[in-house]
Amino acid sequence: MNQLDIWFLAVALATDCFTVSIACGIIVKRMEWGITLRMALLFGVFQALMPLIGWLGISNFSHYLEEVDHWIAFGLLAFLGGRMIRDAFLPVEDHSMNPRRFKTQFLLGVATSIDALAIGISFACMGFKQVSSLDYPLFVIGIVAFVSAIIGMWLGVRFGKPLERRLKPELLGGIILIIIGVKVLISHLCG
Repeated sequence: MNQLDIWFLAVALATDCFTVSIACGIIVKRMEWGITLRMALLFGVFQALMPLIGWLGISNFSHYLEEVDHWIAFGLLAFLGGRMIRDAFLPVEDHSMNPRRFKTQFLLGVATSIDALAIGISFACMGFKQVSSLDYPLFVIGIVAFVSAIIGMWLGVRFGKPLERRLKPELLGGIILIIIGVKVLISHLCG
């Protein structure tokens, strides 16, 4: 795998982070750099960590991970998406899905990165034999996810107001999360 392939892989992995960040930006309505950087950091860390976990677990757990990783990702994303959809119809003070909360950001980071476990398994199959050989790919994956989350949040904040007038942001975010979950499930079941 050459460096260009690694960058393309990182961009592909970061699309879920980017999309979820846009939805979060629509919900928070203004750029809060502390919140944005924390979410971007969590997304970047999880996107880089999951391939490492997949690579480390290939010898002992690969058959377990391959069988359930898509169900875990789907379940987390559907749960969070369902909560967001429910929140869209609750008074503002009753919302449980709040992108400002660490717990929410943590769960979103995990949910959007579970697919990356399979990338770690692929790395092991492609000849990455030592942890040190993963330094560059994991760094690139983490940085691209980090930057994608910041850009996504900014786009959601900047261009979300027209959408917010037509559609409740929590409803849009919930639908997006469920679509991502279904996409993960279908890609694994049909692929």
